[in-house]
Amino acid sequence: MFPSLVWKTQIEPGLRDAMRAKILAALADMRRDAPPLAPGQGWQSGQDLHQNGAMRELVVCIDHCAAGVLRFLCIGTADYEITGCWATVLAPGASHKLHSHPNNFLSGVYYVRTGEGADTINFHDPRKQASVIRPPVTELTAQNTDQVVVRVREGTLLLFPAYLEHSVDANASADERVSISFNLMFSSFAQQLSKPLW
Repeated sequence: MFPSLVWKTQIEPGLRDAMRAKILAALADMRRDAPPLAPGQGWQSGQDLHQNGAMRELVVCIDHCAAGVLRFLCIGTADYEITGCWATVLAPGASHKLHSHPNNFLSGVYYVRTGEGADTINFHDPRKQASVIRPPVTELTAQNTDQVVVRVREGTLLLFPAYLEHSVDANASADERVSISFNLMFSSFAQQLSKPLW
């Protein structure tokens, strides 16, 4: 009853590698004058990456997947837009706290660079009242857990409801973890009702 869905796809290797090279080069250029990240630090770009030429192929992939999600959900309008798109770079030891993306319909993330120990995202139970009583369980199952850990790798693209809270554990790999996050909202809502938040 009332499921919270997460859609996961894997970009084929040729396209994944081509996008990876362009995206990493664009991010290196953006970070050219910034100091190197110390352990435990993170960096985020501006929220307009979907307008950057290096992201063109990724935006096409996002549009294709989002259209499929809207069809699956039987949503009657295809008039939507990317309201924000940004890169997150997490140095070893850096994490991303629990959050959601208000005033958007769908959110998503594309994984540019991952490594062992930096290859998961956590989704948290959106039913706040479910934590009022927390009896001990003998085994964690899909029916009694309050968090689901989704394993990802380079080229993984996830879409999920923007209300679904998520977090990222500390990067336990030896390299920076690089991801591109984005939000989608119906154009009439985004332009007329309330500005999307990140």
